[in-house]
Amino acid sequence: MRIFGKEGALSGLLQTGPISSSAPCRIDMGGTLDIRSLYLALGYLCPATVNMALSLRTRVTLFPFEPGMIQVSSKGFDSAAFPLDSVPFHHPLGLMFAVAAYFRAEGVHVRIESSSPPRSALGGSSVAAVALVAALDAALVRVEGTSALDRTRIALLAHALEESVAGVPCGTQDQLAAAFGGVNAWYWKADPGGRPFERTALLDSDALKPLSERLLVAYCGIPHESKDVNSRWVSQFLSGETRDRWQDIVKQVHRFQAALGRMDLPEAIDAMEREMTHRRQMTPDVLDDMGMRLATAAGTCGCGARIAGAGAGGCIWALGEPERISRLRPLWRDILGTRRGARLLDTAIDPAGVRIDSLGNRV
Repeated sequence: MRIFGKEGALSGLLQTGPISSSAPCRIDMGGTLDIRSLYLALGYLCPATVNMALSLRTRVTLFPFEPGMIQVSSKGFDSAAFPLDSVPFHHPLGLMFAVAAYFRAEGVHVRIESSSPPRSALGGSSVAAVALVAALDAALVRVEGTSALDRTRIALLAHALEESVAGVPCGTQDQLAAAFGGVNAWYWKADPGGRPFERTALLDSDALKPLSERLLVAYCGIPHESKDVNSRWVSQFLSGETRDRWQDIVKQVHRFQAALGRMDLPEAIDAMEREMTHRRQMTPDVLDDMGMRLATAAGTCGCGARIAGAGAGGCIWALGEPERISRLRPLWRDILGTRRGARLLDTAIDPAGVRIDSLGNRV
Protein backbone atom coordinates (compact mmCIF):
# COMPACT_ATOMS: atom_id res chain seq x y z
CA MET A 1 0.00 0.00 0.00
CA ARG A 2 1.37 3.41 -0.97
CA ILE A 3 -0.09 6.17 1.19
CA PHE A 4 0.74 9.60 2.50
CA GLY A 5 1.18 8.76 6.16
CA LYS A 6 1.10 12.29 7.56
CA GLU A 7 -1.87 14.62 7.22
CA GLY A 8 -1.00 17.74 5.26
CA ALA A 9 2.21 16.27 3.83
CA LEU A 10 1.04 16.39 0.22
CA SER A 11 -0.47 19.85 0.52
CA GLY A 12 2.73 21.09 2.11
CA LEU A 13 4.80 19.76 -0.78
CA LEU A 14 2.47 21.36 -3.29
CA GLN A 15 2.93 24.76 -1.63
CA THR A 16 6.36 24.79 -3.29
CA GLY A 17 4.76 24.40 -6.72
CA PRO A 18 2.37 22.13 -8.61
CA ILE A 19 3.22 18.61 -9.71
CA SER A 20 2.09 17.60 -13.18
CA SER A 21 2.26 14.46 -15.29
CA SER A 22 0.94 13.45 -18.69
CA ALA A 23 0.25 10.32 -20.72
CA PRO A 24 -0.91 9.50 -24.27
CA CYS A 25 -4.21 7.99 -25.42
CA ARG A 26 -4.33 5.23 -28.08
CA ILE A 27 -5.89 3.58 -31.09
CA ASP A 28 -6.00 -0.20 -31.17
CA MET A 29 -6.56 -3.49 -32.91
CA GLY A 30 -7.90 -6.46 -30.95
CA GLY A 31 -9.33 -4.61 -27.97
CA THR A 32 -11.64 -6.66 -25.68
CA LEU A 33 -9.14 -9.53 -25.89
CA ASP A 34 -7.42 -7.77 -22.96
CA ILE A 35 -10.41 -8.63 -20.72
CA ARG A 36 -9.78 -11.70 -18.54
CA SER A 37 -13.13 -13.27 -19.42
CA LEU A 38 -11.82 -13.71 -22.97
CA TYR A 39 -8.07 -14.12 -22.73
CA LEU A 40 -8.15 -16.82 -20.06
CA ALA A 41 -10.48 -19.00 -22.16
CA LEU A 42 -8.50 -18.25 -25.33
CA GLY A 43 -5.09 -18.61 -23.74
CA TYR A 44 -4.18 -21.58 -25.91
CA LEU A 45 -4.28 -19.22 -28.94
CA CYS A 46 -1.93 -16.60 -27.39
CA PRO A 47 -4.45 -13.72 -27.65
CA ALA A 48 -2.95 -10.27 -28.22
CA THR A 49 -3.92 -6.63 -28.58
CA VAL A 50 -1.98 -4.09 -30.65
CA ASN A 51 -2.13 -0.44 -29.70
CA MET A 52 -0.54 2.76 -30.93
CA ALA A 53 -0.06 5.67 -28.55
CA LEU A 54 -1.21 9.04 -29.89
CA SER A 55 0.26 12.48 -29.24
CA LEU A 56 -3.11 13.56 -27.81
CA ARG A 57 -1.94 13.63 -24.19
CA THR A 58 -3.87 14.00 -20.96
CA ARG A 59 -2.21 16.17 -18.33
CA VAL A 60 -2.89 15.91 -14.60
CA THR A 61 -1.75 18.72 -12.31
CA LEU A 62 -1.81 18.67 -8.51
CA PHE A 63 -2.39 21.88 -6.55
CA PRO A 64 -2.77 22.44 -2.80
CA PHE A 65 -6.36 22.47 -1.47
CA GLU A 66 -8.26 22.53 1.81
CA PRO A 67 -6.99 20.10 4.47
CA GLY A 68 -8.83 16.79 4.48
CA MET A 69 -10.46 17.46 1.10
CA ILE A 70 -10.00 16.24 -2.48
CA GLN A 71 -11.13 18.36 -5.44
CA VAL A 72 -11.17 17.12 -9.03
CA SER A 73 -11.72 19.38 -12.07
CA SER A 74 -11.95 18.28 -15.68
CA LYS A 75 -13.37 19.93 -18.80
CA GLY A 76 -16.85 18.64 -19.56
CA PHE A 77 -17.60 17.82 -15.91
CA ASP A 78 -18.69 19.89 -12.94
CA SER A 79 -15.80 20.39 -10.55
CA ALA A 80 -16.37 18.43 -7.32
CA ALA A 81 -14.82 18.34 -3.85
CA PHE A 82 -15.37 15.86 -1.02
CA PRO A 83 -13.76 14.87 2.28
CA LEU A 84 -11.18 12.13 1.83
CA ASP A 85 -13.18 9.47 3.66
CA SER A 86 -16.45 10.07 1.82
CA VAL A 87 -15.38 10.52 -1.79
CA PRO A 88 -17.99 8.87 -4.07
CA PHE A 89 -16.56 6.29 -6.46
CA HIS A 90 -19.76 6.23 -8.55
CA HIS A 91 -19.39 9.93 -9.33
CA PRO A 92 -18.66 10.87 -12.99
CA LEU A 93 -15.12 11.62 -11.74
CA GLY A 94 -15.18 8.63 -9.39
CA LEU A 95 -12.11 6.93 -10.84
CA MET A 96 -9.99 9.98 -10.05
CA PHE A 97 -11.38 10.06 -6.52
CA ALA A 98 -10.61 6.35 -6.18
CA VAL A 99 -6.98 6.89 -7.17
CA ALA A 100 -6.61 9.76 -4.72
CA ALA A 101 -8.29 7.75 -1.95
CA TYR A 102 -5.94 4.81 -2.52
CA PHE A 103 -2.94 7.08 -1.86
CA ARG A 104 -4.74 8.79 1.07
CA ALA A 105 -4.11 12.02 -0.82
CA GLU A 106 -5.92 14.87 0.90
CA GLY A 107 -5.52 18.62 0.69
CA VAL A 108 -5.16 18.31 -3.07
CA HIS A 109 -6.88 19.76 -6.13
CA VAL A 110 -6.52 17.46 -9.17
CA ARG A 111 -6.90 19.31 -12.48
CA ILE A 112 -7.26 17.20 -15.63
CA GLU A 113 -6.69 18.62 -19.12
CA SER A 114 -7.13 16.35 -22.12
CA SER A 115 -6.14 16.94 -25.75
CA SER A 116 -8.61 14.28 -26.92
CA PRO A 117 -12.40 14.74 -27.03
CA PRO A 118 -14.26 13.42 -23.96
CA ARG A 119 -15.52 9.83 -24.20
CA SER A 120 -13.92 9.45 -27.62
CA ALA A 121 -13.02 5.73 -27.27
CA LEU A 122 -9.31 6.59 -27.08
CA GLY A 123 -8.98 5.42 -23.47
CA GLY A 124 -9.22 8.89 -21.91
CA SER A 125 -10.34 8.04 -18.35
CA SER A 126 -7.78 5.24 -18.07
CA VAL A 127 -5.07 7.60 -19.36
CA ALA A 128 -6.00 10.18 -16.72
CA ALA A 129 -5.83 7.49 -14.03
CA VAL A 130 -2.33 6.46 -15.17
CA ALA A 131 -1.18 10.09 -15.15
CA LEU A 132 -2.69 10.64 -11.70
CA VAL A 133 -1.07 7.49 -10.26
CA ALA A 134 2.28 8.68 -11.64
CA ALA A 135 1.87 12.20 -10.23
CA LEU A 136 0.82 11.03 -6.76
CA ASP A 137 3.57 8.41 -6.71
CA ALA A 138 6.16 11.05 -7.61
CA ALA A 139 4.88 13.20 -4.76
CA LEU A 140 4.99 10.22 -2.40
CA VAL A 141 8.62 9.55 -3.32
CA ARG A 142 9.52 13.10 -2.33
CA VAL A 143 7.49 13.11 0.88
CA GLU A 144 8.07 9.57 2.17
CA GLY A 145 11.34 8.65 0.43
CA THR A 146 9.83 5.48 -1.10
CA SER A 147 11.02 3.90 -4.33
CA ALA A 148 9.15 5.03 -7.44
CA LEU A 149 6.74 2.70 -9.19
CA ASP A 150 7.89 1.49 -12.61
CA ARG A 151 5.67 1.78 -15.71
CA THR A 152 4.26 -1.72 -15.35
CA ARG A 153 3.20 -1.20 -11.74
CA ILE A 154 1.72 2.22 -12.55
CA ALA A 155 -0.41 0.64 -15.30
CA LEU A 156 -1.50 -2.34 -13.22
CA LEU A 157 -2.41 -0.17 -10.22
CA ALA A 158 -4.46 2.19 -12.41
CA HIS A 159 -6.22 -0.82 -13.98
CA ALA A 160 -6.96 -2.45 -10.62
CA LEU A 161 -8.49 0.75 -9.30
CA GLU A 162 -10.58 1.24 -12.44
CA GLU A 163 -11.90 -2.31 -12.40
CA SER A 164 -12.68 -2.05 -8.69
CA VAL A 165 -15.02 0.90 -9.19
CA ALA A 166 -16.39 0.10 -12.66
CA GLY A 167 -18.37 -2.94 -11.57
CA VAL A 168 -17.62 -4.74 -14.86
CA PRO A 169 -14.52 -6.52 -16.21
CA CYS A 170 -12.05 -4.02 -17.66
CA GLY A 171 -9.18 -4.51 -20.07
CA THR A 172 -5.63 -3.34 -19.47
CA GLN A 173 -4.55 -2.08 -22.90
CA ASP A 174 -5.48 1.57 -22.25
CA GLN A 175 -3.32 1.78 -19.14
CA LEU A 176 -0.40 0.01 -20.82
CA ALA A 177 -0.47 2.26 -23.89
CA ALA A 178 -0.55 5.28 -21.57
CA ALA A 179 2.33 3.97 -19.48
CA PHE A 180 4.66 2.83 -22.29
CA GLY A 181 3.78 4.88 -25.41
CA GLY A 182 4.93 3.79 -28.87
CA VAL A 183 3.51 0.88 -30.87
CA ASN A 184 3.23 -2.42 -29.01
CA ALA A 185 1.65 -5.84 -29.09
CA TRP A 186 0.46 -7.06 -25.71
CA TYR A 187 0.14 -10.83 -25.29
CA TRP A 188 -2.36 -11.75 -22.59
CA LYS A 189 -1.20 -14.54 -20.29
CA ALA A 190 -3.49 -17.32 -19.07
CA ASP A 191 -1.67 -17.31 -15.73
CA PRO A 192 -3.67 -15.66 -12.92
CA GLY A 193 -0.69 -15.90 -10.56
CA GLY A 194 1.80 -13.99 -12.69
CA ARG A 195 2.12 -10.79 -14.69
CA PRO A 196 -0.88 -10.75 -17.04
CA PHE A 197 0.94 -9.71 -20.21
CA GLU A 198 4.08 -9.81 -22.30
CA ARG A 199 5.06 -6.79 -24.37
CA THR A 200 6.53 -6.78 -27.87
CA ALA A 201 7.55 -3.39 -29.29
CA LEU A 202 6.62 -3.52 -32.99
CA LEU A 203 8.43 -0.49 -34.42
CA ASP A 204 11.55 1.43 -33.48
CA SER A 205 11.61 5.20 -33.13
CA ASP A 206 12.69 5.75 -36.75
CA ALA A 207 9.53 4.00 -38.03
CA LEU A 208 7.05 6.06 -36.00
CA LYS A 209 7.00 9.10 -38.30
CA PRO A 210 6.38 7.00 -41.44
CA LEU A 211 3.54 5.22 -39.64
CA SER A 212 2.05 8.54 -38.53
CA GLU A 213 1.93 9.59 -42.19
CA ARG A 214 -0.14 6.47 -42.91
CA LEU A 215 -2.78 7.10 -40.23
CA LEU A 216 -5.90 9.24 -40.07
CA VAL A 217 -8.01 9.60 -36.92
CA ALA A 218 -11.52 11.06 -36.85
CA TYR A 219 -13.85 11.93 -33.97
CA CYS A 220 -17.43 11.17 -34.97
CA GLY A 221 -18.94 13.89 -32.80
CA ILE A 222 -20.87 11.68 -30.38
CA PRO A 223 -19.53 10.10 -27.18
CA HIS A 224 -19.34 6.36 -26.71
CA GLU A 225 -19.97 4.09 -23.73
CA SER A 226 -17.41 1.29 -23.94
CA LYS A 227 -18.85 -0.88 -21.19
CA ASP A 228 -22.14 -1.03 -23.12
CA VAL A 229 -20.63 -2.71 -26.19
CA ASN A 230 -17.93 -4.60 -24.33
CA SER A 231 -20.48 -6.06 -21.92
CA ARG A 232 -22.46 -7.44 -24.87
CA TRP A 233 -19.32 -8.90 -26.44
CA VAL A 234 -18.35 -10.52 -23.13
CA SER A 235 -21.88 -11.81 -22.55
CA GLN A 236 -22.03 -13.33 -26.05
CA PHE A 237 -18.62 -14.92 -25.54
CA LEU A 238 -19.55 -16.41 -22.17
CA SER A 239 -22.72 -17.90 -23.65
CA GLY A 240 -20.60 -19.69 -26.26
CA GLU A 241 -22.44 -18.22 -29.24
CA THR A 242 -19.52 -16.15 -30.61
CA ARG A 243 -16.53 -18.21 -29.51
CA ASP A 244 -15.58 -19.04 -33.11
CA ARG A 245 -15.59 -15.36 -34.07
CA TRP A 246 -13.20 -14.47 -31.26
CA GLN A 247 -10.93 -17.32 -32.22
CA ASP A 248 -10.62 -15.79 -35.68
CA ILE A 249 -10.22 -12.29 -34.24
CA VAL A 250 -7.15 -13.59 -32.39
CA LYS A 251 -5.82 -14.86 -35.74
CA GLN A 252 -6.44 -11.50 -37.43
CA VAL A 253 -4.67 -9.60 -34.65
CA HIS A 254 -1.64 -11.87 -35.09
CA ARG A 255 -1.71 -11.16 -38.84
CA PHE A 256 -2.02 -7.42 -38.22
CA GLN A 257 0.82 -7.39 -35.69
CA ALA A 258 3.20 -9.24 -38.01
CA ALA A 259 2.22 -7.10 -41.02
CA LEU A 260 2.55 -3.80 -39.15
CA GLY A 261 5.98 -4.81 -37.86
CA ARG A 262 7.23 -5.10 -41.44
CA MET A 263 4.97 -2.25 -42.73
CA ASP A 264 3.07 -4.59 -45.05
CA LEU A 265 -0.03 -2.39 -45.28
CA PRO A 266 -2.16 -4.56 -47.64
CA GLU A 267 -1.85 -7.49 -45.23
CA ALA A 268 -2.53 -5.27 -42.20
CA ILE A 269 -5.57 -3.69 -43.86
CA ASP A 270 -7.02 -7.08 -44.79
CA ALA A 271 -6.67 -8.21 -41.16
CA MET A 272 -8.39 -5.00 -39.96
CA GLU A 273 -11.30 -5.52 -42.33
CA ARG A 274 -11.79 -9.15 -41.31
CA GLU A 275 -11.69 -8.24 -37.62
CA MET A 276 -14.22 -5.43 -38.13
CA THR A 277 -16.53 -7.77 -40.05
CA HIS A 278 -16.77 -10.01 -36.99
CA ARG A 279 -17.46 -7.09 -34.67
CA ARG A 280 -20.15 -5.62 -36.92
CA GLN A 281 -21.88 -8.98 -37.19
CA MET A 282 -21.85 -9.41 -33.40
CA THR A 283 -22.97 -5.82 -32.73
CA PRO A 284 -24.34 -4.02 -35.83
CA ASP A 285 -24.58 -0.72 -33.93
CA VAL A 286 -20.80 -0.63 -33.37
CA LEU A 287 -20.80 1.71 -36.39
CA ASP A 288 -23.52 4.33 -36.76
CA ASP A 289 -24.47 5.91 -40.09
CA MET A 290 -21.53 8.31 -40.04
CA GLY A 291 -19.15 5.52 -39.07
CA MET A 292 -20.38 3.46 -41.99
CA ARG A 293 -19.86 6.37 -44.38
CA LEU A 294 -16.32 6.91 -43.07
CA ALA A 295 -15.49 3.21 -43.38
CA THR A 296 -16.92 3.06 -46.91
CA ALA A 297 -14.91 6.12 -47.97
CA ALA A 298 -11.76 4.51 -46.56
CA GLY A 299 -12.40 1.39 -48.61
CA THR A 300 -12.88 3.35 -51.83
CA CYS A 301 -9.44 4.91 -51.26
CA GLY A 302 -7.76 1.57 -50.58
CA CYS A 303 -7.41 2.21 -46.85
CA GLY A 304 -8.50 0.13 -43.89
CA ALA A 305 -10.79 1.60 -41.22
CA ARG A 306 -11.42 0.49 -37.67
CA ILE A 307 -13.21 1.70 -34.59
CA ALA A 308 -11.17 2.90 -31.65
CA GLY A 309 -11.86 0.85 -28.54
CA ALA A 310 -15.38 -0.56 -28.49
CA GLY A 311 -16.82 1.91 -30.99
CA ALA A 312 -20.52 2.91 -30.93
CA GLY A 313 -19.45 6.54 -31.12
CA GLY A 314 -16.10 8.09 -30.38
CA CYS A 315 -13.30 7.73 -32.94
CA ILE A 316 -12.51 5.81 -36.12
CA TRP A 317 -9.01 5.48 -37.54
CA ALA A 318 -7.73 4.64 -41.01
CA LEU A 319 -4.52 3.05 -42.25
CA GLY A 320 -3.16 3.41 -45.78
CA GLU A 321 -0.26 4.51 -47.93
CA PRO A 322 0.39 8.29 -47.74
CA GLU A 323 -1.10 9.06 -51.17
CA ARG A 324 -4.25 7.11 -50.28
CA ILE A 325 -4.53 8.84 -46.91
CA SER A 326 -4.20 12.16 -48.81
CA ARG A 327 -7.16 11.19 -50.99
CA LEU A 328 -9.17 10.05 -47.99
CA ARG A 329 -8.57 13.13 -45.86
CA PRO A 330 -10.90 15.55 -47.75
CA LEU A 331 -13.57 12.84 -48.06
CA TRP A 332 -13.56 12.29 -44.32
CA ARG A 333 -13.51 16.03 -43.69
CA ASP A 334 -16.65 16.46 -45.82
CA ILE A 335 -18.46 13.59 -44.10
CA LEU A 336 -17.51 14.84 -40.64
CA GLY A 337 -18.70 18.33 -41.57
CA THR A 338 -22.29 17.07 -41.56
CA ARG A 339 -22.30 16.59 -37.78
CA ARG A 340 -21.60 19.25 -35.20
CA GLY A 341 -18.46 18.53 -33.20
CA ALA A 342 -17.18 15.83 -35.54
CA ARG A 343 -13.68 16.46 -36.90
CA LEU A 344 -10.33 15.08 -37.93
CA LEU A 345 -7.84 14.94 -35.07
CA ASP A 346 -4.36 16.38 -35.52
CA THR A 347 -2.21 13.63 -34.06
CA ALA A 348 0.78 11.33 -34.58
CA ILE A 349 2.35 8.34 -32.88
CA ASP A 350 3.71 9.32 -29.46
CA PRO A 351 6.92 7.46 -28.62
CA ALA A 352 6.77 8.43 -24.94
CA GLY A 353 4.54 7.00 -22.28
CA VAL A 354 3.62 8.52 -18.94
CA ARG A 355 6.04 11.16 -17.70
CA ILE A 356 6.42 13.70 -14.94
CA ASP A 357 6.36 17.17 -16.47
CA SER A 358 6.95 19.23 -13.32
CA LEU A 359 7.76 18.28 -9.75
CA GLY A 360 7.10 20.95 -7.16
CA ASN A 361 9.54 23.81 -7.53
CA ARG A 362 11.62 21.82 -10.05
CA VAL A 363 10.65 21.87 -13.77
